[in-house]
Amino acid sequence: VQLVESGGGLVHRGDSLRLSCATSGLAMRYYHMGWFRQAPGKEREGVSCISDADHETITTIDADSVKGRFTISRDDAKNTVYLEMNNLKPEDTAVYYCYVDMYSGNLWGQGTQVTVSS
Repeated sequence: VQLVESGGGLVHRGDSLRLSCATSGLAMRYYHMGWFRQAPGKEREGVSCISDADHETITTIDADSVKGRFTISRDDAKNTVYLEMNNLKPEDTAVYYCYVDMYSGNLWGQGTQVTVSS
């Protein structure tokens, strides 16, 4: 199983980015997925998560700090999870990690850096 994030970069306050997490080696639709982030000197924090696609309803949960600005989505045909980030703020600067909940534990990608300048 492999997760590869992309889409990070250096942007200005108020800009948008879309992160992608391409998975391989698993039938992604059966698993909950999500994003964490870690800023320098801070603990890793949960950003958004999305339930598996094997049920009628897909639900998402967003951290209060990103609610209304970030949107997580999944395209199981492409084995990819996305994080659409709008109205970015300097405090969103962090390395963003994608994960898959394997039920016995999480598997993580290598991370992608997002830097928001003021």
